[in-house]
Amino acid sequence: MLLSVRLTPRAASDRVDRIAPGAEGWRIEARVRAVPEKGLANEALIRLLADTLGVPKSALSLSFGSKGREKRVRVEGDGASLENALRAHACFRPSGDA
Repeated sequence: MLLSVRLTPRAASDRVDRIAPGAEGWRIEARVRAVPEKGLANEALIRLLADTLGVPKSALSLSFGSKGREKRVRVEGDGASLENALRAHACFRPSGDA
């Protein structure tokens, strides 16, 4: 599964703000406390998403956007289980909701 992520570094806390399905797959908006230097924000994002989805960090890899805010994260695992975890999150918004 491939996730599109908009990441905001230097936030007050590590958290997921929004999860929504879209025409091109899942879209996530997240924040991490880490600074965007030496891959620290990317590492924090991987930890956050692993906790959110209930998968090991080794199941996630950054496939695009290592230097920007817009990222693509590949998640290895059972697609149905991953979708259930995304839909069960408190920040899930059905398609079309703001």
